[in-house]
Amino acid sequence: MAGIWLAISFLLAGPVLAQTFAFDSVQVSGNQRIETGTIITYAGIARGEPVSAGELNAASQRIRESGLFESVELVPQGNTLIITVVEYPTINRISFEGNSRVNDDQLAGVIKSTERRVFSPTQAEADVEAIIEAYVNEGRVNARVTPKIIRREDNRVDLVFEITEGAVTEIERISFVGNRSFSDRRLRGVLETKQAGTFRFIIRSDAFVADRIAQDRQQLEDFYMSRGFADFAVQSVDVALTRERDGYVITFNVVEGQRYSIGEVTLSSAIPEVDVARYRDAIRLASGSVYSPVAIDNEITRLEELGYDEGVAFLRVEPRITRDERSGILDVEFAIVRGPRVFVERIDIEGNTTTLDKVIRNQVEQVEGDPFNPRAIKASAERIRGLGYFSDANVEARPGTGEDQVVIDVNVVEQPTGSLSFGANYSTDNGFGLVASFTERNFLGRGQVLDFSIATAAANRQFRFEFEEPQFTGRDVSLGFGLSYRTTTQDNAPYDTVNFNIVSSLGFPLGDRSRINLSAQAEFTDLSNVDGKRTDPPEDRASLVIFDEVEEGRVWNYGVGYTYSFDTRRSDIAQPGRFVLRFGQDIATGDTTFVRSSALAAYERRVLGEDVVLRAAC
Repeated sequence: MAGIWLAISFLLAGPVLAQTFAFDSVQVSGNQRIETGTIITYAGIARGEPVSAGELNAASQRIRESGLFESVELVPQGNTLIITVVEYPTINRISFEGNSRVNDDQLAGVIKSTERRVFSPTQAEADVEAIIEAYVNEGRVNARVTPKIIRREDNRVDLVFEITEGAVTEIERISFVGNRSFSDRRLRGVLETKQAGTFRFIIRSDAFVADRIAQDRQQLEDFYMSRGFADFAVQSVDVALTRERDGYVITFNVVEGQRYSIGEVTLSSAIPEVDVARYRDAIRLASGSVYSPVAIDNEITRLEELGYDEGVAFLRVEPRITRDERSGILDVEFAIVRGPRVFVERIDIEGNTTTLDKVIRNQVEQVEGDPFNPRAIKASAERIRGLGYFSDANVEARPGTGEDQVVIDVNVVEQPTGSLSFGANYSTDNGFGLVASFTERNFLGRGQVLDFSIATAAANRQFRFEFEEPQFTGRDVSLGFGLSYRTTTQDNAPYDTVNFNIVSSLGFPLGDRSRINLSAQAEFTDLSNVDGKRTDPPEDRASLVIFDEVEEGRVWNYGVGYTYSFDTRRSDIAQPGRFVLRFGQDIATGDTTFVRSSALAAYERRVLGEDVVLRAAC
């Protein structure tokens, strides 16, 4: 019908375009769900007023643009305008076919078509693009999606997305242009994106994800900056598909610039009550060291914290850097100035469906009413990401209700933090056994660590339980508790044993890189059912030492201990040299008395363009 009407319109185009109409009434037919008044309103034609053929065409177009109708016809019949419409059907059901790598729930989350709503071909096409984008993010650039509708009664349809997933389009090669100081191999190790290799069937990071490129750029900048390349820049990132469309080739075009060292380090103050000498003594940045923005930020944080402790309100530290390109030296002046009088009005936290607000607030260095410090906000974001509970975390400040107020917005995206596993094993010593374990790093959203496991077999049984509160009293103080129980039988030893251990611990920082952990524990051990008798020949009995221990009966030991650690290790972006020192002692009393000492010193450094790692430990 629509085609016939279009043909007639072309035949009569000349006289119709010159004709005008005036309608005393409007009749609408074909509508089932949409009210007649709504359609007349879309048309926008007033009764009794002259209307040209062009205006009739525009009215028809307005009704179509509502997205509610498959077809629209406006036919003048004397003083009456006849509007005939065919409504789009209602979506009865939405389904996905052919998908296995991306489940139905994930796909339903990216489309906008909704069951029991009007079907829109335009929206269905947009949904196709959204589904394809979801597959591209999974590394399947060759995915194909075809929308189909199945007609049902009562003007309803089932909307089906038929999906051909295709194979994973891997990253065949990652290369760099402009790098002189570090090899491609070293720089590939910095990136979050990985090149396909031997274990491509296990490691999924070789699938191309466009959103990851921005993070890779930042990783490269942080890597070079922390090694003194103050002018480093990623000029562009070229991403291309291979001719067969089965792999990506990514090329980072970089400009390294020259490497700078720290020259003269000075401090000045525009605040009269600041003791310049005291703040100068707090600076640890040494002349001659390699320039690093991280080192500069650490000094600024230390000086601003000193001002906070001394009650100097709104103290800010501005790094003023003077560069000498000829000698590759950067002179650094830490200028203490008075910052703007701006206070934190409130802190809004969003996105945490499981984690409690207080767990996140413990990582935000400022509270309501504090003088606003932009640097503290940046540090808070890093601390929140460091929890490992969130796949993404952003902390930003926006204007509050007054000129001297700001609101801190914390937006997080949660990720899984626990695991549950079951297993079975068999050995000739212990027989058939079952194993179950559960680990949760964010128990009940409180930031607590819960870990327990059970293992049982014919010859032994084990149970272990550990719990830790990392923010005891809302501070960086960890409180832990653990217990274990273990039994063995003569199936794998010449005697039976029962061992029970309970331990509690308390840990807290002593400095930026140092920490101490205190512990107390009690242990119970019992040996019984010794193989053979004391008077039997040696080859037919257990050792006499075992008989002596059995005669002593149950043994209880109590002890306390401490462990001190100093650790300079950072992420892969940190300086090439890293050092860790750990020392501890355990003092036991009870049925057995002893003092046990342990120590560890380890150093690691990258050499030869950081392609070779040297390690030493004792």
